This record gives sequence, structure tokens and C-alpha cells, in this order.
Amino acid sequence: MIAAIFTRARFAAAIAAILVISACGQNEQQAQTDAPAAQAQMSITRGEAGEPDTLDPGLATTTSEHAILGEVFLGLTTEDAKAQPIPGAAERWDVSADGLVWTFHLRDHTWSDGTPVTAEDFVSGWRRVLDPKTAAAYALILYDFKNAQAINAGKMPVEQLGVRAVDARTVEITLEHPAPYLPQLLRHQATFPFPRHVFAAHGADWIKPGIQIGNGPYIVTEWLPNDHITLVKNSRFYDAANVAIDRITFIPINDPNAALRRYRAGEMDALNYIPEDQIDWLKANLADQLTIVPKLTIAAVVLNETRKPFDDIRVREALNLAYDRDLMTKTIIRTGQEPAYSIVPPGIADYPMTAQLSFKNLTQPERIARAKELMLQAGYGPQKRLALTFSTIASQDARRVTAAIQQMWREVFVDLEIAQFDGRVLVSKRRAGDFDAAPTGWLADYNDAYNFLFLFLSDNDLNDAKYKNPMFDALLGEAQNEPDLAKRGQILARAEQMLLDDHVWIPTRYEVVSNLVQPHVRGWVTNSSDINRTRWLTIER
Repeated sequence: MIAAIFTRARFAAAIAAILVISACGQNEQQAQTDAPAAQAQMSITRGEAGEPDTLDPGLATTTSEHAILGEVFLGLTTEDAKAQPIPGAAERWDVSADGLVWTFHLRDHTWSDGTPVTAEDFVSGWRRVLDPKTAAAYALILYDFKNAQAINAGKMPVEQLGVRAVDARTVEITLEHPAPYLPQLLRHQATFPFPRHVFAAHGADWIKPGIQIGNGPYIVTEWLPNDHITLVKNSRFYDAANVAIDRITFIPINDPNAALRRYRAGEMDALNYIPEDQIDWLKANLADQLTIVPKLTIAAVVLNETRKPFDDIRVREALNLAYDRDLMTKTIIRTGQEPAYSIVPPGIADYPMTAQLSFKNLTQPERIARAKELMLQAGYGPQKRLALTFSTIASQDARRVTAAIQQMWREVFVDLEIAQFDGRVLVSKRRAGDFDAAPTGWLADYNDAYNFLFLFLSDNDLNDAKYKNPMFDALLGEAQNEPDLAKRGQILARAEQMLLDDHVWIPTRYEVVSNLVQPHVRGWVTNSSDINRTRWLTIER
């Protein structure tokens, strides 16, 4: 999933209407009525990278949206304190001997308005996501379900999806191929249940604070755009007795330096987006509150292959060669990232990690020499320089990084103009193909190489590079139908090598999780997924 500036999907225009305030909606009234009047409220304020665009699980695409929606909804599985999959709305499940049929048995629980959660709520939600009319960018994550791809392409009715409500509390999923990672996948927001009765009553307004309901630990009561989002405890959550924190305030972070000042002033209890230029100060002064661990994320630069000259592989390779990964990670950023020479990051299960950029073992001067040769072959040089625009977010860290790229590419006859945008605007421009070059990246939805490589499928709306290669598409299809995990990993590695040889992305660094957490926040477990659900936390001041 895409973090802050790393996105995941086209944005639906109709959803923009959700940015409203509803501080006294029915959900908050219910929560306040059910709460003991004399009991002191325990609250937490969390700084989250990026303003959400929607709180519709079927349309959500960014990590900031996932962070909020994962507090409101409960998939068939969910995350424990270490972000590992555990039973969620389903209390248990069975798997057929061939791995193709999974039967989930729902726990007896309700929506926050008291309506029972049923198997049909899941079936309806999945059909909605896959319906072409919904235009859900994350529909592809359900392609493991039988007939899902054909349905999403408009070739089959949604009723043909390989899922069914056996009874009110039993959901059966039939897969196209074995998917041992399914418990991880079913934590994703695109798989969350759909409150059909609320949608029937309110239509598109069902996601507005005060109207939206959930089956998770919290409900949204207020959304003040670019300021805060408030969630309060759902007293009807099945495990509410073990949820200590009563109120969450999410603060969208647009300026990490300003966020750090607010954190130091005690206005935030946790911050997941730290200013890179302050890393030395943080290590020296807040080492007991700073955690940095490897993350299942790749950061990269994407080039728009629908525009000339980025359709020329020589230009893409030259820009890839000229990007100095060691300089960027050891001098410019310095928060523990490692230089990236692949798209799939280290730590992915059942994957050989053999795919690498061909020039990995060259020195940087050797790379620059090769890049100049390629640019000359493509028709560029000292007398005919390539002018291109790098679109990035408007932040101090982004300016520092992009200025460094500007200097790197200047050596290979490129004059780089920098254009800065709000994070959501940048995402929309990438989706629409309105850019030359831009930062991108991907955070694993589940621990599997396919979850990175599927981005480059010809029909994937998340394919910002607009890369199209039938051979690559065929390899991914072959991998998904290979039951032997070792052989499957080898096929996926061949597919990744194809991407690297085509210079589809410029992989730059393997990201890290970097959190600041106040000492009074207990239960926080830093993990490679960068997911810390509030239901597992408590405040001890």
C-alpha cells in the first residue's frame, strides 16, 4: 500500500464531499451514552503521514487511510500488537486439502449501531469492490478469488464471484489458485465488510462522520480537513472490555518539522513521520523515544513511459545509472535506509532475492560514464540537454532530496525543474499520467513478492509508469498458478528481473519504520509493517 506520497489508486470525485464535520453524530452520541459518566477518558493523539482522501474502505488507497479504517472496521482477520494476522471478524477458519476453498466462521458480533454483522456483509463488500462501476483501484487485490478478474473486467456478473454466504455466520471463499498468504491479505481495507443497511439508507453519505458505522474498536465522529480526525471507542465492539483508550485524534502531517515541534510540546503521543534532517538531533536527544527498524517498503522514482523520451529505454537506464544511491542514503537522508537495487525489498517470504539491477557492482563514476554514453546515443548531450520536470510533495525533506537528484542528473545532460504539490494532488497527477518524473514507492499489503510485482501488470490502475509487457503479465499469471512455493518464487524473480532490465522504476532505497513514541504510551511494538492498532495500547502518565 502506498504511504503518504506513495499512493494506490485513482480518487473518486464523488468522495470529495465527505470532508465535513459532524462532531455530534449518532455514533458519538451512542458512545457517550454508553460510557460511564464518572470514568475519566483516556485519549491518544497520533501524527499520521498525509491527509486521507476517503474513509470508504472500498476506495481507500493510502497508508493514512488504512491507519484510520483499520481502527473502524474488522476484516475476517486483523492485526495483533506485532501486526501479525490473527482472527478478526472470523473466530476460526478451515482450508480444503487442495488449498482452494477457505471457510470462515464469524464470531457473534455487531455493527456499532447494534445490527448483527453477517456473512452477506462480506460477500456484498467484495462484489462491490470488484464491480467495474465502483472503479476501485484495489480490486486487483481480490483477484485471488475465483472469477474476480473476469468480473472486474466486465466479462462476468458479480454474482459469479467465488464467494458465498453459507449461512449468516459462515463465509466460503473459493480461490483461483492456492494462496497461503490469504490470512494476511484479508486484513486489507478492500476486504472489509460493507454495512448494506446504512448504504441503503444514506447512499454515498454512508461514510460521513456521524453516519458511518463500523465493526471495529472505534468509530469516526469528526473530520476537520487538514486539521484532525476524531475517533471514539465503539462500546459494541466485541472486545470493548479490553480496549483501554477511549478517544483517538489523528493529525495529518504535511510538515514533519512542525509535527516534531508539536510532539516535543506534548501535543502528540506518537508520530510516524519524522523530519529526515533532524535525525542526528533525535538520536542524541530522544533516543529512548525513537525507533527505527527495516520496513517492507521500496522507495523509487517513476518515469512516465507515455511521454517522450521516457519511452526510450536508453534514457530510463541513464537516469537510473546516474542516481547515486549511496550519496542519498548515507549523506542526504541518513535514517538507516539501505540503497535499493531491486523492487522487492529484503525480508519477503519464500523469495530468493536474486533479481538485481545489472549495474549494481559498478562504481558511481563508471555508472556516470555509461549513462553519458546512453544519453548521447538517445540524442542528448552538452549542446542538447534534456529538460524535464520532477513532481514532488511540498515539504522540506522533499526539497532536499529532489535538489540532490537535480545535481545527480545534471551530470548526464539533464536540466531538472522541480514542481511541488500537496500530497493528494501529486497522487492524482501520477494517476492521471500528468508528470515526467515523480517519487513513488510501495508498502507491502501482505508479505509476498507478488504484492510488489502486480503493480506493473498492464491492466493495473496503480501502474503509474504505464508499463505494458505481455511477457511480464504471463509470468505473473504462471507464478500465481504454481503451487510449489520455491518454484513460484523463482518465477516471480524472473518477472522482477524483467522489470529491472526494462528500467520501469528507479528503485532508490529500502525504507525503514521510524516512529517517535512518548514514554507514557504502553504496548507499542515497532514492526516492519508499521501498523500499531490503538486497541492494543494504553496510556500510563
